[in-house]
Amino acid sequence: MAIISAEELICPIILITILLSLYHYVLEPAIFSPLARIPTPHWTCSISDAWILYARFRSRENRTLQAAHAKCGQIIRVGPRELSVNSMEAIKTIYQGGFDKHSWYAVFNNFGKRMVSNVYSKSYIGASVSQAAQSDIILNARLLPVINASVSRNQTPHGIDVHSLFCAVAMDFISAYCFGIRYSANFIQNKAHREHWLKLYATRKGYGFFSQELPRLSNALGSLGLRLTPQWVDIANRELETWCKKLSDAAIRMLREEASELDSADDPVVVRALLAGYEKEKIRGTASPIHSTNMLNPELSIASEIFDHVLAGQETTGVALTYLSHHLSQSLDLQKELREELLSLRPNMTLKRGRMAMPEPKQLHHLPKLHSIILETIRRYAPAGGPEPRVTPFPSCRIGQYEVPGGTRISASAYSLHRDEQAYPNPEHWDHTRWLVDGVSSPGQEVAGKQFWGFSSGGRMCLGSNFAMHGMKLTIAAIYSNFTSHIVNDKGIEQTDMYTGHPKSNALYLRYERT
Repeated sequence: MAIISAEELICPIILITILLSLYHYVLEPAIFSPLARIPTPHWTCSISDAWILYARFRSRENRTLQAAHAKCGQIIRVGPRELSVNSMEAIKTIYQGGFDKHSWYAVFNNFGKRMVSNVYSKSYIGASVSQAAQSDIILNARLLPVINASVSRNQTPHGIDVHSLFCAVAMDFISAYCFGIRYSANFIQNKAHREHWLKLYATRKGYGFFSQELPRLSNALGSLGLRLTPQWVDIANRELETWCKKLSDAAIRMLREEASELDSADDPVVVRALLAGYEKEKIRGTASPIHSTNMLNPELSIASEIFDHVLAGQETTGVALTYLSHHLSQSLDLQKELREELLSLRPNMTLKRGRMAMPEPKQLHHLPKLHSIILETIRRYAPAGGPEPRVTPFPSCRIGQYEVPGGTRISASAYSLHRDEQAYPNPEHWDHTRWLVDGVSSPGQEVAGKQFWGFSSGGRMCLGSNFAMHGMKLTIAAIYSNFTSHIVNDKGIEQTDMYTGHPKSNALYLRYERT
């Protein structure tokens, strides 16, 4: 019997390995996969993620995908196992159909959102005595005095950086709702702390690519002592997390020690809801799905959940308020029209003896011009305009005319949807009247045929959409009931192409005058 040497075995093994690799990495995805029928914007997309990863790494994903959809259609293949869609029909299937979130969201804690969804509903916010009291303090005691002071200082020839200020307003709103006004951030008045915090946040935001897009590679190299993410990013993250944990723990102690004695403004609405949720889970014992995870350290889990809320809430709302004010500041006529509408509130929000009355939420939400201005700003400058990745269910599903295998990453983005010329003629132009019919709109509803997607859709849409809209309306109403604004310096106002786009300069300087 002939004996085959090791040397003689090597060549067939190498050949088989090459052939199997060729099939697995080239032939199967490029020819035999059901996804092979779907158009690609670049020839490499069927066999490699390099094209889309490069766009993400360079923070050019939104514009890249928009151009790709314009070239190739509403459903495109951007990687061997990844699709991008740009149609409301596909969105209904994916997002309203409840497709699971992609592991891209692994950096966010999602279980707690089930416990607090009710306190973010429009009806709850509108009826919340605590939220109303917190808003009164934030606007009357913090924001308006800052703007008033700027007016008295020789009309502030250099203006106020409102982008920083509006991020502060947004943080004060969301942190007060989470922790109570006593432990809210108070970034409006504490500018030094605000600027330090925003630098930490910018560091965190600017270095998320490897941990979210290439987590296995990042972890593998990390285990070998090779870091893809600079160490100072971890330091910034730890400081942000410590800050949030400190406020969360303080709110929990306050509830446990003073629950029956708290003023309305001090009520930490979100922390209270999370604590109640964890008490229910504790009763379930081992039957709870979080018995061996979150329940081991509920205080840490609460802080982790709220960390998502405050990070997401401050930037997106701050960006929207910045671009909204930029457009209002270009037109004194539009400011006048808006103010006339705001004065119809009963009571209105004009300052009287240094204070203004707070309107009923129902009245505020039935102002068509205010509503249209906010909608158009979110459409044109979607603060979270990047793709929202989901995963197709097994074994497969149908997206448009294509059969898509389970486990495929699939996304839509507000950036592309809001630039569909069929729905939004001249989409790059900011025009609030596209939301009005004869000067009238129905707040909360879009004009027929529009595909507004500023807060995503379906069961996993933006949790804080109602809270954000309410806070923006209160802020704009408070300012423009009492002041006019003028542009001092808008250099770098162009929006970045990141998942959460912001002004390139991270600044907008406006000057305010009393009306």
